[in-house]
Amino acid sequence: MKVSVQPPKAPGWFFLILLISVCTVTPLRSQPAPTIPRPDHIVLVIEENHSYSQIVGSTDAPYINSLVKHGALFTQSFGIAHHSQPNYLVLFSGSAHGVTDNSCPHTFSAPNLRSKLNLAELTFGGYSEDIPSTGSTVCEARAYVRKHNPWVNWQEASVNAVPSDENLPLARFPTDFTTLPTVSIVVPNNYHNMHDGTDPDRIRRADEWLREHLDGYIQWTRNHNSLFILTWDEGNKDDEANRIPTIVVGPMVRPGQSSEKITHINVLRTLEDMYGLCSSGEGANAAPILQIWAPVATSKP
Repeated sequence: MKVSVQPPKAPGWFFLILLISVCTVTPLRSQPAPTIPRPDHIVLVIEENHSYSQIVGSTDAPYINSLVKHGALFTQSFGIAHHSQPNYLVLFSGSAHGVTDNSCPHTFSAPNLRSKLNLAELTFGGYSEDIPSTGSTVCEARAYVRKHNPWVNWQEASVNAVPSDENLPLARFPTDFTTLPTVSIVVPNNYHNMHDGTDPDRIRRADEWLREHLDGYIQWTRNHNSLFILTWDEGNKDDEANRIPTIVVGPMVRPGQSSEKITHINVLRTLEDMYGLCSSGEGANAAPILQIWAPVATSKP
């Protein structure tokens, strides 16, 4: 008698794993590059409207230039647009979603950094100075502007939403850094991000603000497998082709200058690769940052 043997049915979790595996693979990646570290925490701070030559080497930004001595400085880092908002949207989701100006409000539902982190059971927090309250959707308040807060545009989305309790005032930024989300984005208000006022005062003011609010975390990263990234949304000098400073500090960073050409899309792709996430938007066709990472020592068995 011929016996028909049926293969066992795969449990539901098998298909979930398969789906995640397919999602993770992009045309440029099969697995996260082994040279890319996996920090326990990342804090990204975004400044405003200054070109590379206005900041690097400036005596009006002594604290920022002290970070250059201890971290990696990209000499070929570029914004992707003029008008602030598209740059912030790209940093968060890999696309400007057709936005070319600073209009408000918008609602998007495309995949984004937060939704990808959530799928991997990792966490996100967006911290905005002067936002009136947790989850606020206002376009302006005091020196806060929504155009510099990309995640709020997903707060009311039907899919890939950012929960309102992750759209936070800066006052909620933890003093116990071990409780930070996996990835945090910090947005100073227009008085502290080099937007309002005139140089050199606005550069000096932002430089001191950064030292006061983030130096504790930056010093802490040295012994806690964590990373700090400082970048600008866009440059403001026509002769520099939207070149901006980008500085990366942490124990996994090889200090010095890097000529690796990057944009906000490469920065986002790198954050996603660090945690093995699917790439968002144009990140699927971009390369992660590779040149600045220090070799990781491994012990023999």
